[in-house]
This record gives sequence, C-alpha cells and structure tokens, in this order.
Amino acid sequence: MTYFKVYSLLNVSSTVHFSRFFCIGITIFFFSSFLNAATAEQLVAIKSAATAHVRSLVTQPENGVLSIEAGYLDSRIRTSDCPVALETSLPGNKRVSDHSSILVQCLPDKWRVYVPVRTKLMVPLITAVKPLSRGTVLSSSDLTSTLVNTNTYRKGGFTDKDKIIGPRVKRSVRMGEPIEKGDICLVCRNDKVIIKAVKGGLSIVTKGTALNDGSLGEQVKVKNDKSKRIIEGIVTNVGEISVRF
Repeated sequence: MTYFKVYSLLNVSSTVHFSRFFCIGITIFFFSSFLNAATAEQLVAIKSAATAHVRSLVTQPENGVLSIEAGYLDSRIRTSDCPVALETSLPGNKRVSDHSSILVQCLPDKWRVYVPVRTKLMVPLITAVKPLSRGTVLSSSDLTSTLVNTNTYRKGGFTDKDKIIGPRVKRSVRMGEPIEKGDICLVCRNDKVIIKAVKGGLSIVTKGTALNDGSLGEQVKVKNDKSKRIIEGIVTNVGEISVRF
C-alpha cells in the first residue's frame, strides 16, 4: 500500500492525498497539463532504462548467468515522451540486491517513477553429487559444477574441481551443496604429513604431525616427529607443509 502525493504546478503549496491502493510498482510523479496515462511504449522505455541501470552496476562473472527483470508498472501513471534521455539511479547509494527499486525520471517534464527490478546472478560452483560424510577423501566422481544463485548462497566456494581433488571432508556435506573452504582440509589435525624445509636451493624433507586443520596456502602448526619441535608452515599440497629456514 502506498500514498501518492500530487504536487500541482499551479499551486505548489497545496498537497492532495490519494486514497490507499495496492500497487506492485511504486511510482512517484509530478502532474502537468500535458501528461497523459503512460503508453505501452513509454512503459517499455521506463523498464528498459531501469534494467540497463542495474546491468551497469553488476559484474557478470565468467560462465555466470545474469537475469534482470523489471516488475509491474501501473499503466495509469502519467508520463510523456521525454525529450531527453531518461535519468536513472539507485536511491540512497544502496547496493544492488535481488530486489531493488530504481528511480527513472524525466527532468524536463518533471515526472519520475520507481521501478521494481529483480536481479538473479547464477555462478558456477563445485557441488557434491552425493552426500559426503566426514573423512571422505574427495575424488572427481564426488564433484560437479552447478550454477548457484548468489542471492541465496553468499558464502565462498570453489570454481575449479581439480583444486579440491584429494582433500578430506571435515564435516558432512549434503548432495547438491557447494563445497566451501571450511568443509575440507588438505592437511587435517593429527594427520601425518611431510614437512619440506626450504632454503635457497636446499630442501630437507622430514615427517611430522599436523596440530590443526589447513587448506591450500593456509598456515598451520606441525610437530616434527623426530625433534618434537613445534613449527609453523604453509600448506602446499595434500599432506604437505612447507617451511622456510
């Protein structure tokens, strides 16, 4: 429900309130003697301007699918064939969401309309093809690429299946769910790991025990099984930690 306020050009001090009514497209406009009910062509132009504005604000990722659709507009709104290009904006400097309200206006003819726009961005993420229990070592047959709606899924995921083949699942993942960084570990706590100590061209390899979980590139603590010293290193592969000395 929305109140419409009509501002008369003949008497800017007087304000008339229309009775409440249901409307999907929220509109605000200024009356003038030459404004008429919007034509089908004008409604199309208004919607096109609104969707174009949203498209300019959203970056479509590689292999992603972007869907932008303007909502219903009441054909009784009063507009004109604007003599200049319609101006568009996202009020309040807000970020584009799945449902946004875009302001479309014609400054010379003193009218403006708020257009509801729905945006859906689908991105390819690696998901589980079957339920994965804790401790599962991921293989290619466990994974697939699926388009996921970012409006309902905003966590980080993986786009390259090859990068997560070999790690172990830390917690259960349901079929169809994206694999998240926190779901897997290339090195898991209490795992026996290879420690590679590198200095210049010299490399020393020994064995150790991981003291916490780690994904690729993360820093973890590891105990050298021989010296019993606890050191920190970077996860560089499945069951492998590299340290510099």
